[in-house]
Amino acid sequence: MVFDFLRRGAAQTVPEAKASATGRVVAMATGGGVAWSPRDTVSLTRSGFQGNPVAFRAVKLIAESAAALPLVVQDSVRRYEVHPVLELMRRPNPVQGRADFLEAVYGHLLLSGNAYLEAVPGTAGVAELHVLRPDRMALVPGPDGWPVAYDYTVGGRRHRFDMTGEVQPVCHIRAFHPQDDHYGFSPLQAAAVALDVHSSASRWSKALLDNAARPSGAIVYKGMDGAGSLSADQYDRLVTEMETHHMGARNAGRPMLLEGGLDWKPMGFSPSDMEFHQTKEAAAREIAIAFGVPPMLLGIPGDATYANYQEANRAFFRLTVLPLAAKVTAAVAHWLSGFGGDAVEIRPDLDQVPALATERDAQWARVAGAEFLTLAEKRALLGLPPMPEGA
Repeated sequence: MVFDFLRRGAAQTVPEAKASATGRVVAMATGGGVAWSPRDTVSLTRSGFQGNPVAFRAVKLIAESAAALPLVVQDSVRRYEVHPVLELMRRPNPVQGRADFLEAVYGHLLLSGNAYLEAVPGTAGVAELHVLRPDRMALVPGPDGWPVAYDYTVGGRRHRFDMTGEVQPVCHIRAFHPQDDHYGFSPLQAAAVALDVHSSASRWSKALLDNAARPSGAIVYKGMDGAGSLSADQYDRLVTEMETHHMGARNAGRPMLLEGGLDWKPMGFSPSDMEFHQTKEAAAREIAIAFGVPPMLLGIPGDATYANYQEANRAFFRLTVLPLAAKVTAAVAHWLSGFGGDAVEIRPDLDQVPALATERDAQWARVAGAEFLTLAEKRALLGLPPMPEGA
């Protein structure tokens, strides 16, 4: 009935609900975060990823390419077509599919050097996986230096994940950091100087456009009676007229009317101004190198490291995307095995990566033609599990 909720003491059966432990904290969030590394992750992400097109494209290119890799689940016996881990990775949580979930994982790892995953236990193993923001996570070390808990803080509300039990609720994936025992070092931090140079060059170009795309000049005042300076009222009037009628793209090319002993002396571009564009391209190239993306793939001119786009794309997958994907999938597989499931291996399926099709075809042909190898050795070289018994 409509008014059943008014009945006091009515027994109601509450269905079992599975949800992220940080869901209530995030729902009440009003913004903010914590800076857990020597460099402020929030500010660096805002200026480097949200405010710089080169870094933005580099991170998106790596994260989307790695998230799109087809995954296989196998153990030492066989490769599974149907497995609970495959189903979990296909839909980690109600609001994210595999591509969205993995893109967030790779993105956080590239931007902050750290990625955190939360597991929501279910009746049989893990029911959901959630990606936690690194700027909200703080590691709590124990007496021996190893983490005993993780604190997830949003807007003054904190949730602690206990890491002392047999089951680890959080998986911490971090990049190598030579001077930090707990947190990773991100490519964005390594490219911080180049980001500043590139952003400053962009602001300089914008200011030049606002100034009618011309170098600045000087207005020389020669008084009728030999006076060499303007009065305060004359100076204020001159500045106002210059800002109103002779600055900005709207006033580009507008002639200037000078009176009262005023003379315009234009200033040409200096050699440093002429090389400013090359400085911006060099900074963009350094950003791409820090992320491991061939500059050719980002449309940065002046780079001839690779003979063609196809070769650059192949090197990008081989040297950047695959190592990152292998690192993350191996960590996730090891973590999920602690929830009572079978120990399996999650790895990218190299045979279904279009950029590596030529290499894989050559490797298959080379291994298949090696008559001195046994069938088991050939399968091992190709990354395949042994043949099932009786097959």
